[in-house]
Amino acid sequence: MRHQETTPEAVANETTTANSATGRTGAHTAPPAVPTASGDPSRWGRVDSEGTVYVTTAQGERAIGSWQAGDAAEGLAHFARKFDDVRTEVELLETRLSTHAGDPKQTLASAEHLRDGLADAAVVGDLDALAARVQHVIEHAEHAVERARTEREQARAEAVSRKEALVEEAEQIGAEATHWKSAGDRLRAIFEEWKTVRGVDRKTDEQLWRRFSKARDAFNRRRGAHFAELDRQRGVAKEHKQKLVEEAESLTDSTDWGATATRYKQLMAEWKATGRAPKDSDEALWQRFRTAQDTFFARRSQAFSERDAEFAENARLKEQLLDEAERIDPGADLAAAQSQLQRVQQRWDEIGKVPRDRMRELEGRLRAVVDRVRSTSDAQWRRTDPEAQARVEQFREKVEQFEAQANKARSSGDQRRAEKAEQQAEQWREWLTAAEHALADR
Repeated sequence: MRHQETTPEAVANETTTANSATGRTGAHTAPPAVPTASGDPSRWGRVDSEGTVYVTTAQGERAIGSWQAGDAAEGLAHFARKFDDVRTEVELLETRLSTHAGDPKQTLASAEHLRDGLADAAVVGDLDALAARVQHVIEHAEHAVERARTEREQARAEAVSRKEALVEEAEQIGAEATHWKSAGDRLRAIFEEWKTVRGVDRKTDEQLWRRFSKARDAFNRRRGAHFAELDRQRGVAKEHKQKLVEEAESLTDSTDWGATATRYKQLMAEWKATGRAPKDSDEALWQRFRTAQDTFFARRSQAFSERDAEFAENARLKEQLLDEAERIDPGADLAAAQSQLQRVQQRWDEIGKVPRDRMRELEGRLRAVVDRVRSTSDAQWRRTDPEAQARVEQFREKVEQFEAQANKARSSGDQRRAEKAEQQAEQWREWLTAAEHALADR
């Protein structure tokens, strides 16, 4: 293949441009121009009458081969084309260096191989200029090799520094981290970043990798121990919560509303203080506990509603009874008034309890009736002159009679009758006290 003719000036300009592109000035001069040989091969060689081909160099003329296939001009042209092929190889090496393509060591080896072969090369052309050009390529390649070595060392140092930083972070995580999820995610991210770092020599890389693996193993051991302890604690929590649930379920039918409600509050406080059980059982235990608690409080709420309705009805009945009691006129007939009041008090006790917020009001109205009857009785005693001592004894007998009834009722377990008898005894005791005072005043 014939190559396009390249002038020495074009070659020099091309090389100067390449040098400028790679930033080499001053220390690296432009390579010597090498003219093409195919344009005028007779400048550098000849073919004698015997067909021997010679090339001319600074050291003189040397035979490079024989040409018998045609005239001398064709022979020179043949060997000139071979020279241009070598020249093209040199230019390709220069281009490879200027564009930083390929390994500069390989380029240097190729240039040295070309240099070593020029002494025996069977070509016709300016071998002295070509040798100088090859030498320039070699020097350029040597600089490129050195620069590549420096860059590799720098890249290696940077890679080592990056991996050391990753190792140090991993070691800190392995020794201190307690946020297990985020720390585990970070270790995985460090590992992925680790795989992207290239250029560390094998020995250093293995040493750093051992440190990283050790740090990761330390983290995994601590995390495993943490979750093992957590599992143990959750197992203990499960056992305790099962006991709480069983007690809560055993209380659902209780009618001791106050004490049971207090115990449920205590059980809830214990539940919160116990901590979580394993996830698969914690929710199920909680549902059982909550169901038991809700069942009890629903029953209590219903019972309280029924009780409130009963108390409200009792209040209504006592209001009716008070209407009757407040119409008692002790001034018209004291004995009848006292008898009627006694019946009112008996019926009052039988009706039972009323809402707490009505007790003061209703009891106050009844007390007013009692006070009015007693006041009338006291006044009558002062106006009459019966046998005072007999009255005192009569009242004392009444007190003793009702106290005996109270004791008997209490012994038989009839608390309501006992309370009623005590109230009657208290009423007669007050009258006894008044009669005694009246007797003393005479």
